[in-house]
Amino acid sequence: MNHNVIITCAVTGAGDTVDKHPAIPVTPAQIAAAAVEAANAGATVVHCHVRDPKTGKGSRDPVLYREVMERIKASGVDVIVNLTAGMGGDLDIGPGENPTAFGPNTDLVGPLARLVHVEELLPDICTLDCGTLNFGDGDLIYVSTPASLRVGAKRITELGVKAELEIFDTGNLWFSNQMIKEGLLKDPIFQLCLGIPWGAPADTTTMKAMVDNLPAGVTWAGFGIGRMQMPMAAQAILLGGNVRVGLEDNLWLDKGVPASNGSLVERVVKLIECMGARPMTPSEGRTKMGLKARS
Repeated sequence: MNHNVIITCAVTGAGDTVDKHPAIPVTPAQIAAAAVEAANAGATVVHCHVRDPKTGKGSRDPVLYREVMERIKASGVDVIVNLTAGMGGDLDIGPGENPTAFGPNTDLVGPLARLVHVEELLPDICTLDCGTLNFGDGDLIYVSTPASLRVGAKRITELGVKAELEIFDTGNLWFSNQMIKEGLLKDPIFQLCLGIPWGAPADTTTMKAMVDNLPAGVTWAGFGIGRMQMPMAAQAILLGGNVRVGLEDNLWLDKGVPASNGSLVERVVKLIECMGARPMTPSEGRTKMGLKARS
């Protein structure tokens, strides 16, 4: 069991959730405010996507990322910033016998284009989504090939940014371990992402199998989506890991009660304390993850 727990709050994501919740953060001001809210509630790390302020759709615009980071810094709240580098991997396969007639949800760019904002802003942490995945029941695929992952991993390491490896299935973990063997990654963090159709299911057996294949001594966290958010947080703590909550992964505090990022962090803090553990401060989290001190 882990008695000193890093809490990550994923404050907005890029999914089609704006019309499913009364207050999904969309603008840079809203996303930064959500990050500050999460930090004040006890989050060690905030994981940030950005959205097009006009449409609410996920965006890769470095200008939006810069505004979010500047607003978080200007707040004076100490929190570790983790920016997604997963945008730009969406391939909307065409219908029926026309698979190359790619659909309107396609946003597919190369590995370095996915890192433009990371190059410019040098956050504490950025993510690397470690494999290709059938995303839901339709024709949307998230594309992240071995060749592109090697390029992305190498560049993140060169930039001196800590990589958080997003693991959606067991093959993702297998290949992540291979990149470490090849020297492309230096002391990365692992995030076990459970419950996304059709990746790894959110259950005890699957999380345990993944944990058993992690490199020795690595810092890792795990989460489940929707109603499995808190159960998988408890499971991760029991297995020696850290936790992630937030509106990216779960919109509800209780049945019929919309969550906020702050309320989800508060609930997981209570869960951690009820298990006899304690949440880590951002300063403690930096030490544990080997991050640079905040300037």
